[in-house]
Amino acid sequence: MRAALFTGLDKMELADVPTPRPGPGEMVIRVRSCAVCGSDVRIFHHGNPRVHPPQIIGHEVAGEVVDLGPGVDRFRLGDRVALAADVPCGLCHWCQNGMGNNCRINYAIGYQFPGGFAEYMLINKLTLDFGPVHRVPDGLSFDEAALAEPLACAINGLELSRLSVGDSLCIIGAGPIGCMMIELGRHMGATNILIVQRSARRLELARAFAADHYIGSEGGDVVEQVRQAAGGEGPDVVVTTCGSVDAHEQAIQMVRNRGRVNLFGGLAKDARPLSIPSNLIHYKECFVHGSHGCVPRHHRAALDLLARGVVKGQRYITHRFPLDRILEAIGANEDRLGLKAMVNP
Repeated sequence: MRAALFTGLDKMELADVPTPRPGPGEMVIRVRSCAVCGSDVRIFHHGNPRVHPPQIIGHEVAGEVVDLGPGVDRFRLGDRVALAADVPCGLCHWCQNGMGNNCRINYAIGYQFPGGFAEYMLINKLTLDFGPVHRVPDGLSFDEAALAEPLACAINGLELSRLSVGDSLCIIGAGPIGCMMIELGRHMGATNILIVQRSARRLELARAFAADHYIGSEGGDVVEQVRQAAGGEGPDVVVTTCGSVDAHEQAIQMVRNRGRVNLFGGLAKDARPLSIPSNLIHYKECFVHGSHGCVPRHHRAALDLLARGVVKGQRYITHRFPLDRILEAIGANEDRLGLKAMVNP
């Protein structure tokens, strides 16, 4: 089969590799769609301790079952399935209590396990037993189903932020996750949704998702603008969906007293340390937390929301590439030319 192999920093090679064969408790899917994630771009440029080249990366995956190993009775040949990244060990405290994305072993598709930038993909027994692998609802395309992975992460983020009916929600970063949080936040009951974005192009793309306020962060006092747009005291919930230290600091400054801040966006390993007076948190009595990844129930819920049109998947897919143009797909994501770049092997 053909696969895009990550062979080292800034190196991706299209190669012929053996087509996987399933062992007991395993299955193989024909990959139909694998979206490019910002974390794929970070792996490409900076590597990751869990990714040992040569490796097939890519974790926002949908495809169809083409081969079943002995003992697999949960799926059938021809089933359309979608996957998310985090694979719990199934045995530790976190996994046993439904929080497998905090598993210390921290397995993930496209990291330790080969991912979706290939024609075929092995789904190992651990992933089938405990991981986020679900049938794609009728009427949902493979491209849309691949978006269940990032949407599941957004669900986890707003769930941990305790977003509730009537809350104001500020999202810093109008990329795919930020736009998903507009639709998801509205569904969860947010009544005043604000988007903050540095790039004018991205801000314009985000207008299709009908937030209540769009604020450019270039020039002016963005913290004060957000506070005023949220009634003068700041938003109830602020989520940073971009990898910016400045955004993390601004989020804590702009949130209202007793509000919640989710530092959702991961930072580069060489980013400067966060600099914020702890008294700001102390006197605001605000809650600052993070979130990452998802667990299987989030992924199942994401597929349902996409199938019902609560989150409109097709609006996010702005670029499509065949496998042999993987570098162009990565570049489209990195250059923020649109929202989601989809690879169709």
